[in-house]
Amino acid sequence: MTTIAVIGPGAVGGTVAAWLAQNPAHVVTVCVRTPFESLAVETPEGSISATPRVAASPAGLSPVDWVLVTTKTYDTDATWAWLDVLVGPDTRVAILRNGVEHTAPFASRIAAERLVPAVVDIPAERSAPGRVLQRRNGWIKVPAGQAGEAFAALFAHTPIELQVVDDFVTEAWKKLALNCAGAVNALVLKPAGIAHDEGAAQVMRSLVRECVAVGRAEGADLSEDLADQVIAGYRAADPDGVNSLYADRAAGRPMELDARNGVIVRNGAAHGIATPANAMVVALLNAAAG
Repeated sequence: MTTIAVIGPGAVGGTVAAWLAQNPAHVVTVCVRTPFESLAVETPEGSISATPRVAASPAGLSPVDWVLVTTKTYDTDATWAWLDVLVGPDTRVAILRNGVEHTAPFASRIAAERLVPAVVDIPAERSAPGRVLQRRNGWIKVPAGQAGEAFAALFAHTPIELQVVDDFVTEAWKKLALNCAGAVNALVLKPAGIAHDEGAAQVMRSLVRECVAVGRAEGADLSEDLADQVIAGYRAADPDGVNSLYADRAAGRPMELDARNGVIVRNGAAHGIATPANAMVVALLNAAAG
């Protein structure tokens, strides 16, 4: 048996936990703020459900084989109490998050060889605790190596595509290019279909082009036409689909703005690269939330 704990079963975390629990060889625990009785996910493959152990407190838990951190980046501090009891000498910790700074907050507490950063593209929306709509099977990419291969094996029974990649830096910045464009959705509170508006699409392209410039300075191999690829992806998606930045702003929750756009501004400044479009959306969204 493989023991797995998922910290933060929101849209992506809940989806991943439900799929992992479909394997009877997995013993899954979800670590939550708000308890629920079961997980139910409407997936492209049909409805799936699971009844993992639901823990609202670290009390009574013990080390597991795998911990999957799926909390938002601004909730890192909330993971420490869980990690203190779930991580043993052989535990591996996968960080499934937005942005390009996956392992940095955890490096002082967990050995590098046991940390697995993961880039995730699984469009999903949570309607209530334990209730998720998964719009596309999606994919997860992890760095090549023994730990990455072991993580990929956890999903062998699922339709989620697991890719073990040699150039994780590039993959992380490519996903950031997709995410940074989503700030437009959050700014105007319109779903993915807004990309069909050429004016909005032009703003999204500007955000991505800045991301490309900064990503290249950080060592990522990003193509010249990445901005157009991102717009094509938005236009091919379900027009009613919403990203997490949009969902959080609409619900009045904190936003992962720093991980998705602020990081471009910060790293751009470090490299002497101007990022006015990303700086503008960060300023406007922060003002709107203030």
